[in-house]
Amino acid sequence: MFRLLKRTIRGPRGDVFERTYVSTPGAVGVVALTPDNQIILVSQYRSSFDDYVLEIPAGMRDVVGEDPSRTAWRELAEETGYVPKTVEYLGSCLSSPGVTDSVLELFIARDVVAGGSTPEGPEEQEMQVLVIPFSEALSMVDRGELTDAKSAVGILLAARRFHDLGL
Repeated sequence: MFRLLKRTIRGPRGDVFERTYVSTPGAVGVVALTPDNQIILVSQYRSSFDDYVLEIPAGMRDVVGEDPSRTAWRELAEETGYVPKTVEYLGSCLSSPGVTDSVLELFIARDVVAGGSTPEGPEEQEMQVLVIPFSEALSMVDRGELTDAKSAVGILLAARRFHDLGL
């Protein structure tokens, strides 16, 4: 799923240089909202930080040919057990363009209802699912308490897109 690539590149000024980066199939992130505008977040152990990180549900686009909106639906259900009524595209972000070519597609899942999760891997086995008011998650971004990039971008996009809904 991950490849380390070394490329020879001709830069904008014509200079030639080499760069090594991580290539991935990309990922999805889901801003999942209950009918009463509670957001589903996960607290997941991340080995790169040796700590838990508060995030929106997300996952790699690891099924060849799968539509990203279907990946978002599947990842939300696998990680949290919540199933959405609708899934809508919000936008995309580059997770770390100096290190990887990964593009993260962001979606909003509306009217999610609880179901059964099927966690995969050691990180998901210990994951905690949290349900909090969307307004509190937005405040956590503002206060610097929710620092995961995909989560902050997704929450801010959802707030901007749906401000007329009282989010």
